[in-house]
Amino acid sequence: METRKIRTPTGWVFDAFVEGPEDGELVLFLHGFPQSRHAWISQIEALAAAGYRAVAPDQRGYSPAARPEASDLSHYTTASLVQDVAEIAKACMKSGEKFHLVGMDWGGQIAWAFAAMHPEQLATLNVFSRPHPNAFVTALETDPDQQRRSSHHRDHLDPCTGKLLLANDAQRLKALFQRGKVPLQGIENYLSVIGEPAAIEAALAWYRSTGLKINLTPISVPTLYAWGDEDSTVGRSAAQNTANYVSGPYQFVEMRGIGHFCTDQAPQLVNEILLKHIKASCRQ
Repeated sequence: METRKIRTPTGWVFDAFVEGPEDGELVLFLHGFPQSRHAWISQIEALAAAGYRAVAPDQRGYSPAARPEASDLSHYTTASLVQDVAEIAKACMKSGEKFHLVGMDWGGQIAWAFAAMHPEQLATLNVFSRPHPNAFVTALETDPDQQRRSSHHRDHLDPCTGKLLLANDAQRLKALFQRGKVPLQGIENYLSVIGEPAAIEAALAWYRSTGLKINLTPISVPTLYAWGDEDSTVGRSAAQNTANYVSGPYQFVEMRGIGHFCTDQAPQLVNEILLKHIKASCRQ
């Protein structure tokens, strides 16, 4: 799949996969940590084949030409990351059109924030793995199981974490992916982006900046949240409580036997869930 460049008014240039007809409705994909645009290859192909304009960028810090200094955490606030979404979308479609936003893990966190801040721009919101931020924080504060699952968040604040993750030919990252049932080609794809010091430090800046606590208004746009019941990082309480923070049409899908890296483990299932929601919402 050919990598293209998306230049935004801020001056950043994002590496991205772009497929589908130019006049198709935009579907914008936001990847998680420690992934890249490659997380969405199967979904890009499926959405493009269905007539949508599918765009998956390497986000701020992951794209070399959109990588401000990681030591200055003001570059990696939620507001900055949300602004990137708005500018990428604007660069990929006609002014005034609505688009479909898809996110997972940290990309899901930013997708929730974008939907709360700019609901008028979205046709649908579609999030995999990452629960609504308020539901996530509530679980972290009250649920010992979620606290155990999220212990890595504290580890990522340590300034030595980046070096440790890349040590011994990225042994720790490879083990993380392998436990998540990511195939070898997927691991190689992710490491081609994240497997060097500047990229891993920028990616970790997402954790070290705003963090998980962001106050959001209820989500009013048609929303899909899909969660794998074997996700090692998100427990059931946060997943089920997400419904309390959506005021618009809402669909919760529990993917049985699926873990955190769902687009790698069950790409066809994700395609089916995503296409069904987008098409149903378009008919309403």
